[in-house]
Amino acid sequence: MLKTRVITAIVLLAVLLPVTLFAPVAAFGVLIHVVVAFAAWEWARLLKAGKVGSIVYALIAALAVLASERLASPRPLFQAAGIFWIVAGPYVLVRKPVLAAGAWRAFLLAAGLVLFCACWHALVLARTSGVAFVLSLLLVVWLADIGAYFAGKAFGKHKLAPAISPGKTWEGAVGGWAAVMIVAAVALALHAFEPTLYSALAGQLGLGRAFFVLTVLVAFSVVGDLFESMLKRQAGVKDSSGLLPGHGGVLDRIDALLPVLPLAMLLLG
Repeated sequence: MLKTRVITAIVLLAVLLPVTLFAPVAAFGVLIHVVVAFAAWEWARLLKAGKVGSIVYALIAALAVLASERLASPRPLFQAAGIFWIVAGPYVLVRKPVLAAGAWRAFLLAAGLVLFCACWHALVLARTSGVAFVLSLLLVVWLADIGAYFAGKAFGKHKLAPAISPGKTWEGAVGGWAAVMIVAAVALALHAFEPTLYSALAGQLGLGRAFFVLTVLVAFSVVGDLFESMLKRQAGVKDSSGLLPGHGGVLDRIDALLPVLPLAMLLLG
């Protein structure tokens, strides 16, 4: 299992890193377009759209991204995605409705198109601001995840959402938040690799508000993670798919990014 995880990680890095670091923004956009299409396929599968229905949905999502490029500004997409995560996200986690049936399934299939388009635009817009900027944005989620894992292992006692994801703890969530705060503080103090998300937030909002926004982003990374965990739990599966051997599916890797990306770009104005 570990060997499979390592091989998959190496292959992914061999594809993602060169495109992110050295390729033109257009090539980066194409790569993210492919990622979004696979994520949409998994989203539909978790909502029990069926084999054919899931493929059709992925194609529709890919076309929706292409069509959304004609928008004068992606801000309406960021706003719509932000409303979804601020309102529907917590509601679903608290009330736990059946998501893959009736009106909820129809709503989530429609909302998913907006979420995936917003995700694509946020990443491409971030990449146009520079490699360091897009990496610093992704780093918020990566650090929150890594910090939560190690803090949860070391100190975790109080379950965060036992009915949805029994392994997550409040101590882990705080550890993830602390990891983001520390790295952001160090990056700002050293003016490292600017412009970054941290320097942009500090420049526009001031230090205090910048750290508050980062706290909000970390919180919503947890919401995105738990939301996908609930989808999987209700679908009766461990992973969103087997596309990434040893790592699950694409959604398993980007679930926390789905709320963070549009909210970050929206809060930056």
